[in-house]
Amino acid sequence: MTDTPILKPLSAADLEAVIALDMATTGISRRGYFVRRLDFATSRPKDYVYVGLHGDGKLRGFAFAKLIKGEFGNSAASAALDAIGIDPEHSHKGYGQQLLDAVEKVLVGKGVGSLSSQIEWSNGGVISFFNGAGFDLAARTVLTRSTSEIPNWTQADPADNGIVELDYSAPNSDDFDALSRDRIPVRSMGQADLRKIISIDKASTGLDRTDYYTRKLDESLHESGVRVSLVAELEGFPVGFIMARVDLGEFGHTSPEAVMDTIGVDPGYQGQGVGHALMSQLMANLAVLRVENVRTEINWNDIDLIAYLASVGFVPAQRITLIRELQ
Repeated sequence: MTDTPILKPLSAADLEAVIALDMATTGISRRGYFVRRLDFATSRPKDYVYVGLHGDGKLRGFAFAKLIKGEFGNSAASAALDAIGIDPEHSHKGYGQQLLDAVEKVLVGKGVGSLSSQIEWSNGGVISFFNGAGFDLAARTVLTRSTSEIPNWTQADPADNGIVELDYSAPNSDDFDALSRDRIPVRSMGQADLRKIISIDKASTGLDRTDYYTRKLDESLHESGVRVSLVAELEGFPVGFIMARVDLGEFGHTSPEAVMDTIGVDPGYQGQGVGHALMSQLMANLAVLRVENVRTEINWNDIDLIAYLASVGFVPAQRITLIRELQ
């Protein structure tokens, strides 16, 4: 007799089953990603949803979603679905939809209004699933570049125009203090930089996004296996920052990739190459770590930001962003 599947939050006891189920689907082990994700999610339940579907005493499916608030100056709460998996032997039974419905129920209870995800545009089966689950194409674009060297900065470059929000999210646990190859000193970001980061952002946007940056810094320092976020200094004071993380497994990725979340430059130091120094050092550090690509996600009509990213070598990625409005 087959038991009726039961939906309940994942726990540490489900970790090995999650890894095995995902490997059966992707053909590769993403142990490091799921170890960190489940540990971080269970320690901060307000910011995550982690659901498992159990049947006949086994895990048949799982889904992870992360709450996001403050990206791009948006005060509305939303969430990103960055991992979902179904036992291949139990596909086409509606388990995926059950998991999504369970995630939505929890998110609505948290006051979240939308759920998004990224997928490869060529993955027709996944696109069909999300389409059937009520997702639409989001008004956002995913950009990427290799970690190859960025050309030297000149005064005429548009790559240091004070743009603050970039975004949209590890092979080992080694940290490092970045050495700047530019005339502007750049170093690894630390917890003590939080107040200045918030101050730089507020001076540029007029918004107080303390909660957002507190969470982002915590993720940068603790959730990612490698610290790659940076701070630029002039005259002994932080004048700019870039927040990024080395990603292994998010949105179905199976190879190391960096995600650039945010870059900010103090308005009083714009036009001096601060943004270029940060971006250049990030690429150099990632190349040393053998991370080949970095991606970010932006609004499709943010012309200034697109121009900035194009000036430092970003191009459209072969990925699309989908969104589902929640009830």
